Amino acid sequence: MIVTIKKPSSLQEYLLSQGFRRNRIRQLLKYGSIYVNGKAVKRYDHPLSAGDRLSIEIKKESSKEILQRFRIRLLYEDDHIIVIDKPPGLLSIATEKEKKRTTYYILNEYLRQRGERVFIVHRIDRDTSGLMVFAKTEEAKRKLQANWHDAEKTYTALVEGRLKEKEGIITGYLKETETFLVYPSKTRIDAKYAATAYRVLKEGKDYSLLEIRLLTGRKNQIRVHLSGIGHPVAGDKKYNAKTDPCYRLCLHASRLFFKHPVTGRDLNFEIPMPECFRRQLS
Repeated sequence: MIVTIKKPSSLQEYLLSQGFRRNRIRQLLKYGSIYVNGKAVKRYDHPLSAGDRLSIEIKKESSKEILQRFRIRLLYEDDHIIVIDKPPGLLSIATEKEKKRTTYYILNEYLRQRGERVFIVHRIDRDTSGLMVFAKTEEAKRKLQANWHDAEKTYTALVEGRLKEKEGIITGYLKETETFLVYPSKTRIDAKYAATAYRVLKEGKDYSLLEIRLLTGRKNQIRVHLSGIGHPVAGDKKYNAKTDPCYRLCLHASRLFFKHPVTGRDLNFEIPMPECFRRQLS
């Protein structure tokens, strides 16, 4: 895009009048993509005079820059699978309302430059951070999903209060409302059995740090089960949390153990919990 300015204005004022959004303008300035009379500009209030030549060069992001922009950390990749650390606030896959700001879409953009793609194997909640594995071939996806019940999935959760029972297994049947709220069911009719094992790792004045093992893989089961015993995950307003110490859902997929779908090799990934969880226990 190259234009000659016809009347004085600021850079932002002109670009807004041309349909650019503020976020897009900030991105273009950050990456040095805007030039006035051949010189890169960095300020949104840069003055434009009549006769100035404004040009915008859209620089194609590298694969690494795509992941960095969305704070996705790549942990492992080979010809068959890819393992990442997903940040909180990012959907696993698309919904009716959100198609592009998803982990699945972003990873496909990351691989597209090499003519590759990813396939969904499992999901974690939008506001949960941590380990996710994607397949890079349909064969790898089928094998991973067929054996996913054998994978060991461990979470770290910061919950409100102190638990009387320091270790145990929470079981029950779960249903989902039309508004996508999961709740415990007293009957098995149209419900799914769920089991969650927990162990207290450390306690503070107002919070407890738990290690959680998924024995089944139901939607929101950790959050519903912990809320059901009176110790909701901190920051989980949807399931009755009263506090939000980290300004996020304090649930983190911290360990994932599974067999490689092609080589059969044992793969074990473990990442530390967010530092904010730790600070609440001091």
